Amino acid sequence: MSESPGASPLQTVDRALEVLLSYSERRTDWGVLELAADLGIDKSAAHRLLAALASKKFLRRDPVTRRYSLGPAMWRMAALWERTGGLGALALQVLEPLAHDTDRTAIFAIPDGLHVRCVAAVDGARPMRSHSLVGELYPANAGATSRAYFAFLDGIERRSLIAGRVFARFSELTQNDEQALERLFEETARQGYAYSEGEYDYRTRALGLPVLLGARPVGSLSLGESKYPERPDSLLEHLPRLRRAADDLSALLDIETQRRRTGRHPARRLPSPTPSITTDTGRPS
Repeated sequence: MSESPGASPLQTVDRALEVLLSYSERRTDWGVLELAADLGIDKSAAHRLLAALASKKFLRRDPVTRRYSLGPAMWRMAALWERTGGLGALALQVLEPLAHDTDRTAIFAIPDGLHVRCVAAVDGARPMRSHSLVGELYPANAGATSRAYFAFLDGIERRSLIAGRVFARFSELTQNDEQALERLFEETARQGYAYSEGEYDYRTRALGLPVLLGARPVGSLSLGESKYPERPDSLLEHLPRLRRAADDLSALLDIETQRRRTGRHPARRLPSPTPSITTDTGRPS
């Protein structure tokens, strides 16, 4: 892949990687002239970069529009990454010290329809459950692990997801009324964190925060514990430690910061916690 006669191999590789990293939800394809202007290189160099990536199927050229979008080699690499641990393996370097420091079960979950799915979990000295949590689905209407994601979605997007849905009840504390659930999401967003007791499993409680890329949540990070026996330290006391871990995980996942000209906003800081826990009877929980 030759970018220009004077370009070094490392410079060319760096430019090619920059092209791949430039793709996002906002930027799904490139034209040659657009890419040349964005990278500050001439048209022929931009064309060679795109054509070389397309020849290895990292990109795909539309024969009609002549624009380049991501190709099947990207899917192959992403699938291989997931089969070899993927997000779960990456998250462990944050979850393991978090579980150790708090002596709770640390959970990283990502969206899966109207649920979030646990992709990594690490137990403290006293596990929350007797079985592995990896793969478990947490419904949008029950518990801090899911609410820490759904509450921080754009309100219009969230309401379009839950409108008209029938939600199951898992205990007498599970909220399944659509309007009441939306109020609970809004309250959680104002509060800056999610807290629950006995909504999904009456024997457990959880504290959760969103994992953000820019201003958008891409998952949740939560601490969970069994309610029995009671511990001398409150779960909410560990909110500052959980917040640091959520920031660390966001930084691990964020490749956009490597490319400032995308125009995305820096990670939004969540509101400072007000350490008052609403009871089971008064929500949230």
